[in-house]
Amino acid sequence: MSTEARPERASVRLSPRTIALYAIGSVGTGGYATLPGLVLTYFLTDNLGVAALAAGLIVTLAKIWDVVIDPLIGAASDRQLARTGSRRGFMITGAVTLPLFFALTFAVPPSWGPITGAICVLLAFLATATAFSLFQVPYVALPAELTAGYDERTRLLGWRVVVLTASILLFGAGGPALRNAGSDPVLGYLIMGIAAGLVIGIGMLIAARVAGAARRPEASTAVAPASAWRDQYLSGFRALRRSQPFRALLGTFLLQALATGTMLAGAQYVATWVLASEDAVTFVFVALVGPALLATPAWTVIARRVGKERAFAMAIILFCAAALTIAAAVWTPGAWIYASVAVAGVAYAGLQSLPMAMLPDVISYDERVSGPGRAGTFTGIWTAGETVGFALGATAVSLTLAATGYVSTVAGAAVEQPDAAITGIVLSFSIVPAALMAASLLTLRRYRLRRHDIDVAARTGA
Repeated sequence: MSTEARPERASVRLSPRTIALYAIGSVGTGGYATLPGLVLTYFLTDNLGVAALAAGLIVTLAKIWDVVIDPLIGAASDRQLARTGSRRGFMITGAVTLPLFFALTFAVPPSWGPITGAICVLLAFLATATAFSLFQVPYVALPAELTAGYDERTRLLGWRVVVLTASILLFGAGGPALRNAGSDPVLGYLIMGIAAGLVIGIGMLIAARVAGAARRPEASTAVAPASAWRDQYLSGFRALRRSQPFRALLGTFLLQALATGTMLAGAQYVATWVLASEDAVTFVFVALVGPALLATPAWTVIARRVGKERAFAMAIILFCAAALTIAAAVWTPGAWIYASVAVAGVAYAGLQSLPMAMLPDVISYDERVSGPGRAGTFTGIWTAGETVGFALGATAVSLTLAATGYVSTVAGAAVEQPDAAITGIVLSFSIVPAALMAASLLTLRRYRLRRHDIDVAARTGA
């Protein structure tokens, strides 16, 4: 793109239609990120009778598959942009195939036995993860191509996080409620899988339309087609090695994904065994996501005044403080936990919107230094890192449960958990995520991009 075109793209505000179409995609991303993380491990341990350690391994293997394919999809998305001027093809493919595979993940009955059931869930979830990555990797690349404005990206991603937060509330509260609507838990999981898969797919399909607004026909001369799959795969890791701001931001986000993934995977166990009600997970999610829904615009305002990176650090500190207080539930469990979760929800809004708004800045800065046409390679690595964090969060919970003697069961059977297992559940929902969040402050200190760097990149046509 010419140096004259880029500043114009930076100065023009995005239309409400473009922002709305892009934000609707987070109905899909929020649903996929929330519901499996919330109920899949619990589905395996307390419905199919799979041992806690094996259940964690299943979720981890599926996420490792994401790590393998996401860089490939990112590089291939860049090639599609170079060839066609749009990333829409991959997004549509993911949107239309995910609902089927998502439903199949929760369609396995306990009568098949824990081994067969575990294998079937793993295969279905692998297919679901592939479909989601086909959408998510190019979707995350779009903001860098929709606008070059520092604050405009915060505005775009702020509205996306509003929808993302609402989606998390919808799926986090509505999914378990739908599962528990009938007396048959097997049928309940199946209905939940079908309904959630359709909603996720529709949201993704609508968002694919915004790829047309990010068309860049000139990209056909900016990206040289890779000669081999190996080159496509390695291109993302070359970007990681080349860009210090990207390494710092990705390291921070990975630790935070691990922290939030740990809390997400532990929420159902906290509801069942600490708050003494399986249905309490709905209230946990309302307490977390309700305040986040209201707080997202406030984080946008704070970022405009003090910079994204400082606002990001403030959100991290607030989340750590809130998570630490939940540790008191080991001795005095009760409804007060919802208040601590609500404070964490205020911080969670910033933890979602701010790094997403910083990623396009990293991409545009790299374009200034190394040339355009690599957004997909960045987002492929980014999505893989996010996936690793959430996967290891579920693994951390599974390891904690296994180490503290958690007793798995099948649907309809009643068991008693040892005190050590209850303590492990609380710690995985409080101390562990707080420690991971605190560690992310160290990596965030190494992020050196500021508003001036991005404004210079826009003015010079990067």
